[in-house]
Amino acid sequence: MERVRRKDREVTDTEEILSIVEKTKVLHLGLLDAGYPYVVPLHYGYEYAAGSLIFYLHSAKEGHKLDLIRKNPQVCVELECGVELVSGGEIPCKYGAAYASVIGRGTAELLTDEQEKIKGLKLLMAHQTGRAFDMDGSMAAKVAVIRITVSDFTAKARRT
Repeated sequence: MERVRRKDREVTDTEEILSIVEKTKVLHLGLLDAGYPYVVPLHYGYEYAAGSLIFYLHSAKEGHKLDLIRKNPQVCVELECGVELVSGGEIPCKYGAAYASVIGRGTAELLTDEQEKIKGLKLLMAHQTGRAFDMDGSMAAKVAVIRITVSDFTAKARRT
């Protein structure tokens, strides 16, 4: 993936990147839909392993998003947090925003293994709520669970 243009804003420290992912609660999933981008905001759970960000998302068992993943599992993810207005005072073109973001490319897969689905749902609930929940196969069977492995990503931050 192309590195960021503004090197002064590039984030390369893994711990700082994981902090951005931890603070964010909504992932924007980019899919390809007949030659056009299709972006869906989704809650997620995650883990970091072997240099890759691994995201877990849940969904209804049928729908457009799943159809697109089945056709083309190559996806893009975007996450941002800490968005705040940076005032430019009386000069409109001096306004901006503080933020931190992560963008990456990866591969999505629809999980079929019950234990992998349960793992993903537990990570999702822990990330979204800060709590550990017991899950069983009957819960996992009611939803689709998507795993996205992202090994190619960049991060940026502009602080106030």
